Amino acid sequence: MSAISSRIRRNLLASSLALLAGFSATGTLAQDAYPSKPITWVVPFAAGGPTDALARHIAERVAREMGQPIIIDNSPGAGGTVGAAKVARAKADGYTLLVGHMGYMGAAPALYKKLAYDPVKDFDAVFRFPDTPLVLMVRNAHPAKDIAGLIDFGKKNPDKLFISNAGMGSSSHLIAALVASSAGIKVTMVPYKGAGPALVDVIGGQVDGMFDQTNTALPQISEGKVRALAVTSKVRLPQLKDVPTLHETVMPGFEASTWYGIYAPKGTPKVALDKFQSAYLKVMKDKAYTDKMAAQAIQMLPPEQYTGAALARHTEAEVARWRAVAARSNLSLD
Repeated sequence: MSAISSRIRRNLLASSLALLAGFSATGTLAQDAYPSKPITWVVPFAAGGPTDALARHIAERVAREMGQPIIIDNSPGAGGTVGAAKVARAKADGYTLLVGHMGYMGAAPALYKKLAYDPVKDFDAVFRFPDTPLVLMVRNAHPAKDIAGLIDFGKKNPDKLFISNAGMGSSSHLIAALVASSAGIKVTMVPYKGAGPALVDVIGGQVDGMFDQTNTALPQISEGKVRALAVTSKVRLPQLKDVPTLHETVMPGFEASTWYGIYAPKGTPKVALDKFQSAYLKVMKDKAYTDKMAAQAIQMLPPEQYTGAALARHTEAEVARWRAVAARSNLSLD
């Protein structure tokens, strides 16, 4: 055998060994090989909205634990389903994940006859965020002074109550539809590519109001840019003590919050899922951090509900729940 042939064989063997070093015997990434480059979290809404804000808030701290940057990729469209489909088709290598929420990962299968992904079958659940209540806000010049007044306005002025949302199928749309159905009023839904631009038009008076999550709504309320009429939590929020709940005013028993979770394409190596979950659970043990989130009226969950397994069970339950809600309320986006 020539020296050149021997050298080629040695080089091929070295390359093969280097490649195998990145994988375990079961075909998953080796523990010390992941992550070796920046990671992308796809947020299916425009920058500046509550989903984007919460994702960036958590990603910054998880990235420190992971030892690699987490890049936020805003991919808005169709109430979040565009971004979700993008991640479902992505390579299952642990470097592209989805920031999912109740709209496109819970309600979408009930709202769309043809959906480009299955929230349960096409994803691995990684971990769950804390939940976020919503606030019903109206433009400052709107004549309604409280939630009863807004409902009365809607009944007396059919098709003249314009409510914006982050996109059809988003939590702001779904909650508005549920409330309108429960109140027996007809609302004109005005969809945007994210809660940020939807809120801008409430402030500017182009639309009458919207349901927005507390982490982005509270600053606008405190600055007097909009008026809060009601919250969707079962009890009043400490940050909005004078704002009643829907439960205590016009809709006994009503309670709703936006839930979130991180999802990876189905088949993502277990080591990547485990590293993310471990990093996140460390972040959620930081009391200073969780206190900061609670100050935005974000609702902390028991530690066992943050895991990937718990998120997977919750996703399945939510898909079933929204199928029943859509059938009862005649909700459809097709």
